[in-house]
Amino acid sequence: MSLEDKENEIIEEFAIYDDWMDKYEYIIELGKDLPLIPSNYKTEDRKIKGCQSQVWLHAEKENDVMKFSADSDAIITKGIIALLIRVLNNEKPEAIAKANFRFIKEIGLQEHLSPTRSNGLLSMIQQMKLEALKHATKS
Repeated sequence: MSLEDKENEIIEEFAIYDDWMDKYEYIIELGKDLPLIPSNYKTEDRKIKGCQSQVWLHAEKENDVMKFSADSDAIITKGIIALLIRVLNNEKPEAIAKANFRFIKEIGLQEHLSPTRSNGLLSMIQQMKLEALKHATKS
């Protein structure tokens, strides 16, 4: 499934919900389903700067594609990082570096987040792109 296909799938899932409270509930559910990051990866160097809550991101390149795992101490944030991982997991670093995250605008996520959560979302995206770029040059 392409990156664009994954984004379209998310857009379709969110279209089911009319109310933003229902969308928040869905994001929380996604966070609950996020596979836990191994505790030895919950280190200061893996913590995403710029997030109000604590978010840890682990990234590695495996067979030319990126693999991400993450955790957060905030349930909404955990759901947001789960969405980002769903789109970016198993993608080539070059595709991640060019990703525009169209689904965020399409589902109205950023405008329904508080300013601090919105900044956190941008920090998560930036960190995931940086990790991809670090691995893009490595074979």
